[in-house]
Amino acid sequence: MRVVVVGATGNVGTSVVRALAADGGVTSIVGVARRLPGWRVDRTDWRQADVATADLTRIFDGADAVVHLAWLFQPTRDPATTWRANVLGSMRVFRAAAEAGVPALVHASSVGAYSPGPKDRPVDESWPTHGWPGAAYGREKAYVERVLDVFEHDHPNIRVVRMRPGFIFQRAAATEQRRLFAGPFLPRRLVKAGRIPFVPDIPGLRLQALHAEDAAQAYRLAVVKPVRGAFNLAAEPVLDAHDLARLLGTRTVRIPRGLATAAVAAGWHLRLIPAAPGLLELALRVPVMKMERAREVLGWRPRHSSEEAMRELFEGLHDGAGMETAPLAPDAGPVARVRELATGVGGRP
Repeated sequence: MRVVVVGATGNVGTSVVRALAADGGVTSIVGVARRLPGWRVDRTDWRQADVATADLTRIFDGADAVVHLAWLFQPTRDPATTWRANVLGSMRVFRAAAEAGVPALVHASSVGAYSPGPKDRPVDESWPTHGWPGAAYGREKAYVERVLDVFEHDHPNIRVVRMRPGFIFQRAAATEQRRLFAGPFLPRRLVKAGRIPFVPDIPGLRLQALHAEDAAQAYRLAVVKPVRGAFNLAAEPVLDAHDLARLLGTRTVRIPRGLATAAVAAGWHLRLIPAAPGLLELALRVPVMKMERAREVLGWRPRHSSEEAMRELFEGLHDGAGMETAPLAPDAGPVARVRELATGVGGRP
């Protein structure tokens, strides 16, 4: 089996490539990325390509499956750029897969594609995927879901799988996630048990997380098994502010929802943090997901708990962890953080 992984050098992509390389039924992997990595994996060839501009049909020719993971989080201050990369780029990936005659397409959707939903009971994959309009991430993930609806109707011979994971963490991706969401002003040494003064307890803050290795195994199963449709992915337990505080050895402080979102908005407008304020509001609105379908149809069970995934994130943030790809480059110290400031906090694609 020949598999093309689009967006192969990021948090999920590196883990998916490793999982596929360890599967004896996968004979070759093509990793597609905007910037070629120094990282090397068995049976993997690399292609430099931007989904917004490249001739993807040639890259996909002869593939048995395409895994589409590429997604641009920044620049958060230029939604037209992320729309071109994420929505129009996804449409180009889907069209190229059809033109190349690829029999299977696995797409990275997200819990962020779901419409606002309950936090006190889990919902299955039939919950509406209209996103939340206040966040570009939710709008774009939801729009691509509608694009896939049309694509499946027009190409019934192509097996389409939609993965809807919660928050995905691993040690090697911690510095990337700091750059994308917290920005250059978060001190590494602060992220350690006993050093953070408190965790804000915001109404609606309940998160579902999973380790990147477990997410990758779900993608591998979606590639090699004859499955279709959507799959929710997350590990237990569902995390709230008290769980995060326990992991960090600190306490919680109740913060009104409006005050929390206003503080994030102020930090974004002052260019102190890169994450747009809508992302916090989206996280507070997404439903808690049910995982039965992934267990029963994919045969997927996470090996890591959500707490283990969060612990790796915290340890990686403290250590400035990363790996040898451009998205996952480790923390290079003050000079790199000055570069983040110079290129605009939240303004770098």
